[in-house]
Amino acid sequence: MNPLPHRQTSKTQHNSSPVLVAMQSEQVPRHRRLWASLMSTFVLLIASGYTPVTRTAHAEPPVPNRDISVAPESNTDYRPDMTAVQTDSYSVSTANPVSTTAARDVLAAGGTAADALVTAQLVLGLVEPQSSGIGGGGYILYHDASSDSVTAIDGRETAPDNAPDTYLSQISATDTRAPEPDARRSGRSIGVPGIMAALGTLHAQHGKTQWGDLVQPAITLSENGFDISPRLATTIEDNAADLARDPEAAAYYLNPDGTGKKTGTRLTNPAYATTLTSLKLNGPQALYTGKIADDIVARARSEHGGTTPSSLTTADLAKYNPTVKQALCGPYRTHIVCGAPPSTSGGVTVAATLGILSHADLSAMKPLKVDNNGGVPSPEAVHIISEAERLAYADRDAYLADTAFENLPDGDYTKLLNPEYLAQRYSHINPEKSMGTAKAGTFDTDHARGEDQPEHGTSHISVVDSYGNAASMTTSVESAFGSFHMVDGFMLNNQLTDFAATPRDDDGQLKANRVEGGKRPRSSMSPTIVYTMTKTGERGDLYAVVGSPGGAVIPQFVIKTLIGILDWGLDPQQAVALPNFGARNKPETGIGGEHPDIGNDGKATPEAQELVDDLTRRGHTVNLDEQSSGLSAIIRTRDGHLLGGADPRREGAVMGG
Repeated sequence: MNPLPHRQTSKTQHNSSPVLVAMQSEQVPRHRRLWASLMSTFVLLIASGYTPVTRTAHAEPPVPNRDISVAPESNTDYRPDMTAVQTDSYSVSTANPVSTTAARDVLAAGGTAADALVTAQLVLGLVEPQSSGIGGGGYILYHDASSDSVTAIDGRETAPDNAPDTYLSQISATDTRAPEPDARRSGRSIGVPGIMAALGTLHAQHGKTQWGDLVQPAITLSENGFDISPRLATTIEDNAADLARDPEAAAYYLNPDGTGKKTGTRLTNPAYATTLTSLKLNGPQALYTGKIADDIVARARSEHGGTTPSSLTTADLAKYNPTVKQALCGPYRTHIVCGAPPSTSGGVTVAATLGILSHADLSAMKPLKVDNNGGVPSPEAVHIISEAERLAYADRDAYLADTAFENLPDGDYTKLLNPEYLAQRYSHINPEKSMGTAKAGTFDTDHARGEDQPEHGTSHISVVDSYGNAASMTTSVESAFGSFHMVDGFMLNNQLTDFAATPRDDDGQLKANRVEGGKRPRSSMSPTIVYTMTKTGERGDLYAVVGSPGGAVIPQFVIKTLIGILDWGLDPQQAVALPNFGARNKPETGIGGEHPDIGNDGKATPEAQELVDDLTRRGHTVNLDEQSSGLSAIIRTRDGHLLGGADPRREGAVMGG
């Protein structure tokens, strides 16, 4: 099934059959009302230094004049009727308008997509610290226009070299008590931060702007201050008790009486400014050696309040290296979809799901009553897509881990993406009955089949620059505020809780995603870049940049958006605004109740009620809890313009020129 003709962006039409290209948060259950009016949002933007771009149509997203609710790792209340932002030359979307503004300014001054990522991440670490920052990690997918190449940089955190496989489940070999107060809040969850090293590698290869100039905007904001956004304020409030455990975090985020600082409070972060100044003067390596590295290790190994310490050492930081890999690319309809290979499972999960769905006529299952908010997906589409995701997640849970340690199954994880295998997986889908829980495919392995680890907080940045380069970066400290440990003005991650908590299953078999020294925990992050397909089945022109936060359901958010654009002809804003839906490998099928048409508040449209009733009839256990995506998507139109969309569930914005 071909996407609608006006969505094609290549110089010529590409209608050949696909040929396989060489492979090399959970749902949030609650929310609160926060934003009082349109004026409060305007104050936030203006105080952050936002100015409109004269070359950009609709440079700032429309903001509704009504309350906006948020939830921990948190979507804002749905901003309805946002429209796609069209630009002529460059475009960037981040999860916060302050960060988007800073990245937009880098692009306007002639910077590359790589340059924009550096500034965007450093600013996000200040204004959205609950989701990402220099104390975390992530994955970067980068399209270099000059060489027509797409590469993946793995900046995932690593476990300390001397971490045993029981690192998360017991204090020591002789003390079998669980870490205190638990694995996440102890020092045991803290991995070697990877995102700064990854950005340093990216900038060295693809940067154009001087490194120090990219760091300066975050220094200036740290010194001059920024106003706490509604989403940050609610996340502080919901995590106040845990933030109070850490003296630096408590002093920064909490009032003297222990309550969280509120929306609009002006925050300065001189400690972060000092850290950034060191990074500006000495480069990314300043995080991994010297005073900052010493401070990270001291904080992770601290036993304050009875906290079980980390085994992290300065040697662990000094030896950290991001890995540069060939992107994982494969066909879908008349396009080539590229993602990040393991240690993240996201690229494989997205590719496997799309490979299964390539056998279904999704173009005949378009959403109902399509509008600016995407419409309501049809029951047939949700059923087929959710079943395909169950099958892909079953394999992901069973087999995927850091391939530097585990190259499964049968010694080659790409066997999970074999076209014949995916066709066979599609045959398991009953069009009228949900399978509930799928079985993993059968491959030879000595390891136990793993479980689906819960994941939560993350952020995403999509960029296309004026040179034709593009970047998709998903970045995270794992849960909201990571491990709750703060050092030198930034939060330390809790990414090691993405490992299996125990190393063996009930039968004594080792799990592939167990803790091992120097190993990267399995992730679900799914940065994605899409290309047209040439007549010979090869990768053609850059078409789209897509990604999202959302923990273990990130692949579902990305899949929904890709199908919305490629199968249903939605523009990028409609595609990200479309109700979130899908399934991991369990009977529950989620449909994001935060969408105004779905209405988990009892105000569902007739189409949404029909969707729920039909899925229930097919055996799905439907869950209408809110889903905290933070999607962004940028496409290049046939006439050469860029069209961008930002998730109405968070505070993100698309800007450009």
